[in-house]
Amino acid sequence: MYLKVQLNWNVVIPAENLDIKGLMLQKAILVRLLDDFAAKKATKDLGYLVAVTTLNKIGEGKVREHSGDVLFPVSFTCLSFKVFRGEVIEGVVHKILKHGVFMRCGPIENLYLSNQKMSDYQYQFADNPCFLSLKTGSRIEKDVTVRCIVIGVKYMEAQKEFQAVVGLEGDYLGPI
Repeated sequence: MYLKVQLNWNVVIPAENLDIKGLMLQKAILVRLLDDFAAKKATKDLGYLVAVTTLNKIGEGKVREHSGDVLFPVSFTCLSFKVFRGEVIEGVVHKILKHGVFMRCGPIENLYLSNQKMSDYQYQFADNPCFLSLKTGSRIEKDVTVRCIVIGVKYMEAQKEFQAVVGLEGDYLGPI
C-alpha cells in the first residue's frame, strides 16, 4: 500500500530566482521540487506520490544556454501509495448504484465493488439506497467503511490516476 521510494529529478530554477546566498537557493530548489512533486500526482510504477520525506542531495547546477535558468539534479526520498492485486484494503462508500458501489481509499477515488462480487448482498431501494445482507443483516451504504480485496488495478494515463475493482470473496471482508 505505502512505499518508500528514492527518486532522482532535475529541478529547474529560473534565473530571476537565483541569489548569492546559498540558503535562499536551497529554499528555491526545495520549493520548486515540492511544486513539481505536487503537479506529478501519480505514476504507473510508483502509484500516487504522497509526500517528500527527505531531501538527500542537491547536485551541481548547470546553466541552460538560451534561458539562463539553472538545472539542479536532486535526490530525495518520498512516500507513495499504490494498491496491488490480492491486497486487502478498506474503502469508504461514496456512491451507491443498483449494480454496485464506488468507494475511496486514500488518494484513490474510484474503487468499484460490483453487486456480482458481493453475492450475499441484495440492493435495497429506499430513501437511503443500500446493499443489505439477508444472512447477517449488515448494510453497505453511503459513508460506510468496507474491507475488501483488490481484484484488478488499472492506471489511467490521461487523468494520472488509478481505478480498481474489488470484491468481498474471502474471510473477514465486508462492512466494518
